[in-house]
Formats: sequence, structure tokens, C-alpha cells
Amino acid sequence: MMQLFDIIGSAGLWAAILRIATPLIFGTLGALLCERAGVLNLGIEGIMTFGAMIGWLSVYHGADLWTGLLIAGIAGGVFGLLHASLTVTLGLSQHVSGLGVTLFASSFSYYVFRLIVPLANTPPTIVPFQPIAIPGLSTLPFIGPAFFTQTAPTYLAITIALLMAYIIFRTPVGLAICMTGENPHAAEAQGVNPMKVRYGAVIAGSALMGMGGAFLTLSAFNSFFPTMVQGRGWICIALVVFASWRPGRALFGALLFAFFDAFQLRLQTALSGLVPYQLFLMTPYILSIAALAVMARRARVPQALMQPYRRGER
Repeated sequence: MMQLFDIIGSAGLWAAILRIATPLIFGTLGALLCERAGVLNLGIEGIMTFGAMIGWLSVYHGADLWTGLLIAGIAGGVFGLLHASLTVTLGLSQHVSGLGVTLFASSFSYYVFRLIVPLANTPPTIVPFQPIAIPGLSTLPFIGPAFFTQTAPTYLAITIALLMAYIIFRTPVGLAICMTGENPHAAEAQGVNPMKVRYGAVIAGSALMGMGGAFLTLSAFNSFFPTMVQGRGWICIALVVFASWRPGRALFGALLFAFFDAFQLRLQTALSGLVPYQLFLMTPYILSIAALAVMARRARVPQALMQPYRRGER
């Protein structure tokens, strides 16, 4: 029991929580933005994989880290444009299109990676983002090393979450997005172009997904391998439901899952040999499913989610 309290009371655990949560924050906010406008984007897993690859590749070939992060966002936006073209303009199944984007982006990532690194057993490495100690805060007992010595993309992800919460609920742009996701015909009657809103939301949301993938290679690690996303995209889709399509709750959900994940990693070390490690690996997913089951009952789904829009049709 004392081991559990020692783990929970360690600054290292809470610092790890923010690191683990960062790609989930980017991905969940991206998926949330798409779905708020009425478009389900199941391409997130592939977009995050491609973002991780292209961000790493850009830095490996001489770009700075911020440029690599930007390129990953642009690449994500391009895949978002593809998904929007298929679902918004052509009205195809959002499930099929999203899964197609995931398969294409993941396979293309591996293909490009093998073109650049054909036979290397160990992938080349880069110098990733380094932790930034915030003056006056990083020296505070416990909370300083836990929360104020993170890399720049972590601070950026939290800032974007707060900014998105303000935009969605406090600005005309956010109102247009929400109206499009609830009733695009009513939005059109108010002078909003639902097609443009959906395109913009899907492209911007996919850009955030690409940046979430790039965090893995530019900050969390220093190289790329094709399976490194490891289902984080699907976790983000579930977190959107857990958050009831609210950015603030999405931030909390990402941190909660990261807590479960970071905690089980430390439990494996503390209880090594006493409990099969597979049980620890299952723990964050089991707890997340339980939390999702509780929260999903109260979640209010955007009414026009996954419904194609046709001007003049009702």
C-alpha cells in the first residue's frame, strides 16, 4: 500500500502524465472539431502515423523542430481535405472513407520511411524538443518538476484546448460549427455555408491529429517506427464521446487516460513478478471503458453527425 502512495506522490508520475496525454490532447481535439461540424473522422490513426513520420523526416533532413511540427500539421490537413472531399462533397460513408484514409496514410508512411531508411535495423535519430523550465514555477516543490518542466508542444496542446473551448462556446465561428453539426439546414438559413464549415473543421481537425502524431517523434521519442501510434487514434475517438464533445472535458479525459497508463507502468516495476504484466497493460483500457460507459449515457451527440448535407434537401 505504501508503494502505491509513493507512486502517486512522485513528481515523475505527474510529469509523465502530461507527456503521455499530449498526443491524445491533440488527437482528441482534432476529432472533436470534426465531429462538432458533423463529420466523423476515423482517419485519425493513419493521420497521426503519417504526421509522426513526416515530422521526423523533415527534421532529419535539416528542418528545425517547429517546422517539422508545422509540416506534420499541413500533411494532416491534406488528408483531412481528402476525407472532406469524399464525405462532404460526394456524401460517401464517413466510416468507410475514414478507414480508407487510415489504411492509406499508414501504408504510405511505411512506404516512404522504407524509401528513406531501407535496411537500417536501428532508425536514425534526431535531437527532439527539450523540456522548458518555466522561470519562477519550475523551482516550486513538487508541482514545479511535475508540471512546469515540459516540452513546448505540451504547453501548446493545453493552450489549444483552452482556446478551442473559448472559440466553440464564445465566438460566432464556434456557433457556426455547432449549428452545422446540429442542423446544417438551419445554419444555411442563417447565412452560414455548411459545406465550407465542414471543410474547414475537418482540415483543421486533421491538422491537429498530424501534430499529435509528430509529438511522438519530435518530443516523446527521437526516431520513427511504423507502429508507434499504437491505437492512440482510436483512444481519441472514444475520448470525444467521454468528453461529450466539450474541449475542457476532452483535456480532462486525455489526462485521465494518461494517468491510468503512467500508473500501470510504475506498478509493473513495483510489483514485478507478483502479477502478470499483461494485466497491467489491460488496466488503462479497462478503466477507460468503464469511464466511457458512465459518461456516454449523459453525452449528447451532435444531431447531424455522420449525416451528409445536400443543399435544399431535408
